[in-house]
Amino acid sequence: MKFDTPATTNPIDQLKVVGKPTPRVDGPLKTTGTAPYAYERHDVAPDAVYGHVVGAGIAKGRIASMDLEAARAAPGVLAIVTARNAGKLGKGNMNTARLLGGPAIDHYHQAVALVVATTFEQARAAAQLVRITYERTPGKFDLQAEKAGAQLPKPTPFAGPPESKVGDFAGAFAKAPVQFDATYTTPDQTHAMMEPHATTAQWEGNKLTVWTSNQMVDWSKGDLAKTLGIPKANVRLVSPFVGGGFGGKLFVRADAVLAALGARMVKRPVKVALQRPLIANTPRTGGGDDPAHPHRHRPRRQDHCHRARRLERQPARRFGGDGGEPDAPAVRRRQPAHHHAARGARPARGQRAARTGRGARHDGAGDRHGRNGGEAGHGPGGVPHRQRHAGRPGEAGPSVLAAPAGAVPAHRRRAFRLEQAQRAAGAGARRQLAGGHGRGGGLPQPT
Repeated sequence: MKFDTPATTNPIDQLKVVGKPTPRVDGPLKTTGTAPYAYERHDVAPDAVYGHVVGAGIAKGRIASMDLEAARAAPGVLAIVTARNAGKLGKGNMNTARLLGGPAIDHYHQAVALVVATTFEQARAAAQLVRITYERTPGKFDLQAEKAGAQLPKPTPFAGPPESKVGDFAGAFAKAPVQFDATYTTPDQTHAMMEPHATTAQWEGNKLTVWTSNQMVDWSKGDLAKTLGIPKANVRLVSPFVGGGFGGKLFVRADAVLAALGARMVKRPVKVALQRPLIANTPRTGGGDDPAHPHRHRPRRQDHCHRARRLERQPARRFGGDGGEPDAPAVRRRQPAHHHAARGARPARGQRAARTGRGARHDGAGDRHGRNGGEAGHGPGGVPHRQRHAGRPGEAGPSVLAAPAGAVPAHRRRAFRLEQAQRAAGAGARRQLAGGHGRGGGLPQPT
């Protein structure tokens, strides 16, 4: 966005609204907990029943068989929606995959069934009884391997040109007296809003009303009608409050379609909320950060007057061909000096677990994919590196003091000893110890 013309009558240009402490219309309702969200519309659908989604267990292939006998016989079950009994379904303009899979499977965790029951617990328990066998087919899950054959998308009025360039990067980089060429890897990111994708659906004759969490009402109203094969005029989509979306709720998702199908089948309102794993594995055409390897070239001169930079998007993750969870990206992080010095003196995993009292989860806790590894700057199980090597506050743990003599500078050893003493001494003793450390008064105190 460029502001290269004088401000006009536009209130944004004149900063009459932007930058001022204007109360939000929905602020009081949200902060007092009285805002009715999509899954909580007891006022309009007091007799709603619950649907639980069954996601595909492979990434590409077909459903060979689906055994629903045990699930249908489970307590409280009213109906089970599948592609076999849902009728002909279309695909919305904004969707990259069908919102109800079967028999063909388009992606991992694609919705393939909805179990509708009187209570949420009954629906969830019965969904575990659905037995599905698959016929796997080869797929392309390694984005890095497919990069060479990738094609630029066609330009659209909404997205603009698929590629934009400013200046002559190649020429500037070739002439730069100092060149810096490195590849940085970032992990995949997905939406994790507090409110999941959720919908309560109700039919009145051939008219459908959905109370859902959605950021683009008209788009989703049209796509929902197209998917169900009914006129757009017969769909009413209500979304007064959104508990977080980050662009992930721009389009209609499986919760809305399945809630509508379930409500039509049992002839009463049905509410559906996507489980967290299904949210993370929902393909989208926008509203999320794809895996990326920003590749930066930084030619520099001493006067910093000549610079060039290129960002090249590359895949950061590789998805297993068995349709299972994605593999972890290889991310190299720079660690503090004491981390490297202490690596040779670290005790075995069992000793570390016993020393810290954390049990097996101290080093074995994985993320949502069951892998070891946490957020950036963290070690296995998301435990900060400093905490992993120094133990809990008040505990000694392995430290740089165990490193070979001369491996760590003296000032670092002194600083680390002081840090351990401060952690064990508590807040009051910490201030006293740091304040009397050396003639200069020691470390700066927290305010």
